[in-house]
Amino acid sequence: RHKCFRMLYADCLFPTGVERRNYLVSKAVEEVQTIIQELTAEISYKATRFQAISNSGIHNENFKVLAPSQFLITVPLRGLTGYRECQLRHWRYYTVQGAKLLSSVRDPEELHQWLEVEQFSKSLQQWHETDVNIEGDLVPAKVLIVFRELVEKSIISCNLSSKVTLLESFSSVVRVAVETSEFQVEVELVPAVEIPTCWPEKARWPRCLKRWPSQEKVQCIKSLGFDLLARSNYHWQLCFSRAEHMLMEGLDEDGGCRMKCFGVMRQMKEDVWCAGNKPVITAYHLQTVLFWTCEKYPRTKDWRCFPEAFLRLVQKLHKCVSQHFLKHYFVKNTNLLKYANTSDLDLVASKISVFLENPVFCLD
Repeated sequence: RHKCFRMLYADCLFPTGVERRNYLVSKAVEEVQTIIQELTAEISYKATRFQAISNSGIHNENFKVLAPSQFLITVPLRGLTGYRECQLRHWRYYTVQGAKLLSSVRDPEELHQWLEVEQFSKSLQQWHETDVNIEGDLVPAKVLIVFRELVEKSIISCNLSSKVTLLESFSSVVRVAVETSEFQVEVELVPAVEIPTCWPEKARWPRCLKRWPSQEKVQCIKSLGFDLLARSNYHWQLCFSRAEHMLMEGLDEDGGCRMKCFGVMRQMKEDVWCAGNKPVITAYHLQTVLFWTCEKYPRTKDWRCFPEAFLRLVQKLHKCVSQHFLKHYFVKNTNLLKYANTSDLDLVASKISVFLENPVFCLD
């Protein structure tokens, strides 16, 4: 079995085809970042509420590669500082268009929350205006409407129409298609309130008596705060990109093979188990599986032998996909696969199952 895994590891990491694919993806990332930086700089010039993103490479926390041709980029919002948690609960009786409702809007799910402008000790006057604010709430759908109009105008004023196309959407999210020199990439642009000053009450992390990560790293991670993303109509989505980036940093300082396992699993996912432009399982799901496995197996010796460590990681992924359940790492009672297509998940699970029966089978 170890011999078979050595074959798998070598074939996954070093073949010419994979190296070329990784090179093309890296090249696409650079091109997309350059274009989006120019686009957001123009948006920021037109509306100071939105901040231009930096062009700081693939490890920028604002930039997530979910799949080779599917990216997510957060666009920071300006003029909201001094955040504090809302202590009082009250009902909302309005639509995103501002009309009155007879019954209240549903409460947010565990990974989401309301956001009131009064939760910030300092806020620009623009955040109090009716184009984004209803009864004191900052409404994601209205922020996205304003943002979408700015994206559309900025594509034209930057002369990017030949490279960037604003995509139609049934929801309020803003997606663009970006033409790179090699292939087209779909990018979701997400306005984000960055909150680096506190850790959210909903994220009851770390759980008791856990040995990974270390207490020192936990304190460092929690000091980085979190973000709130405009990805739905009423509620803002909690995001922990800085915390996740910090967890990934120095993952193998003890000489382990965690990142090697993650890299091979990601390539197997993209090449065999779940290929395509809009995969049901993304790199973010794999990263979450890695975090849970690191927490369950915190010891250095658990990550010394690549074949055994890799098999544990794939078995965890298989269990989550088979059960259609993957817990968010920071916010309990949140299933990251809740809205995923179950037929697609079952197909991925069957492919992983075939691999687990004979790890070298997929190389034939």
